[in-house]
Amino acid sequence: MAKILFRLNGVPDDEAYEVRELLTNNAIDYYETTPGNWGVSMPAIWLHDEDQFEKARALLDTYQNERTTRMREEYNRLKREGKNQTFFDAVKQKPVSFTIHLALALLVIYLSIRLVLDLAP
Repeated sequence: MAKILFRLNGVPDDEAYEVRELLTNNAIDYYETTPGNWGVSMPAIWLHDEDQFEKARALLDTYQNERTTRMREEYNRLKREGKNQTFFDAVKQKPVSFTIHLALALLVIYLSIRLVLDLAP
């Protein structure tokens, strides 16, 4: 019976690729589900054989611990060099997109508050 190993919601492409490669290199038989056309299904990596779950889980846990360490070191290195991306850097890269999203958020807040105040006696 199939068993879920790794959910892919919000997982970066490079991490998903590395997990697939890890499973393939260790001869673990798996398949992948996508979010579907409307994004309502659960994207995940599943094992065909439930007996391989313990081995796969141990490999995945080791990989995730190594990745966590690697990403922290990379972040700290970028921070020391002054190259880490801040919120303001992201705004500078896409000012029009930021302005549109901010305006939409403010519009939703305004309409929500106005609706509540109009309904109040």
